[in-house]
Amino acid sequence: MLLAYMLRLLVAGICGALIGYERKNRMKDAGIRTHFMVSVGAALMILVSKYGFQDQIGWANLSLDPSRIAAQVVSGVSFLGAGMIFLQRQTVKSLTTAAGIWATSGIGMAIGAGLYWVGVSVTVLILIAQVLLHGRFNWLEGPKTEQLTIKMEDQPGAVETLQRALTEKSIAILNFHAEKWLHKKEQQPMIELEMIVRLPSSLSSEQLMSLIQEMNEVKAVGVQ
Repeated sequence: MLLAYMLRLLVAGICGALIGYERKNRMKDAGIRTHFMVSVGAALMILVSKYGFQDQIGWANLSLDPSRIAAQVVSGVSFLGAGMIFLQRQTVKSLTTAAGIWATSGIGMAIGAGLYWVGVSVTVLILIAQVLLHGRFNWLEGPKTEQLTIKMEDQPGAVETLQRALTEKSIAILNFHAEKWLHKKEQQPMIELEMIVRLPSSLSSEQLMSLIQEMNEVKAVGVQ
């Protein structure tokens, strides 16, 4: 039986590592080691839940519920995934990675319970879905946000011209802050703009930069 248990842990670890490898290649926070440990750990907990109390089956007035550990694994891994989600530039990041961790724990539990083909099939399904959905399907792409810092000359109507140029390209301004200051070297009044914009799926960050730099008043533009 020990060899059977070790085989389950090994297969669970391989499946988790495969998903982690795909995440690592996309420069995500949770990579091979994280997914490997989550899958092996989940498989181990299921093995303990199913077989760890067999020596107590003959005890009088004893009631066992092998599913209780599985339920706790799901809840515990959910907290682990929640810790990976963060907010950046008004956009929630790492949701897919958190969901992958949660799914990986399910794979580990399935293999730990002896459902090899279920666990392996879900691993293959997740890998195929990640490859396909990360392809260049424009209809799948959502709006992107960028946080910009723009330094421009304080000319009459310059800010309004910039806002109009963005609006014409269907770029929404989510947040806007402007400060005036004096360029000490050139003694030129300047404006520093900080804004968060939402881009349509058809417009790239490079196109946004080119659009802003076309204005003669703009002296510098950066993306945070």
